[in-house]
Amino acid sequence: MKKTIIFSAIALCFSMGTINAKTANFNVKNHNVVKVFKVNSFCVSIAKGDIETVIKLISLGEDVNQKSEGMTPAMYAAKYNRTEILELLIARGADLKAKSDKKMTAADYAKLHGATDAHAIIEETLTKK
Repeated sequence: MKKTIIFSAIALCFSMGTINAKTANFNVKNHNVVKVFKVNSFCVSIAKGDIETVIKLISLGEDVNQKSEGMTPAMYAAKYNRTEILELLIARGADLKAKSDKKMTAADYAKLHGATDAHAIIEETLTKK
């Protein structure tokens, strides 16, 4: 008797779960993906903290103020708290007052991501200027 009740309960649970199941037909036509994220290699090196590559790219003429995905290299350094790279970018003329496409500065990114060391460097640099 117990087995019959348990078996019936299990069968009822499975049948209730499939009663409301619907098949979905999705017809996707002309679906083009234009762009995902295309951060340049300079900013990727900064985000990773690869200072040797950053130095090489700067020596090859990389622009320390060129935006990648709407952010300057200093913003990437500030966001990821790459203080040594941030100081290098500042020494090479990085514009700390520049705004991203989201209307944020490097100091804003440092503050947003809790990069206290980078934020302190930016604030100190801006007070000197």
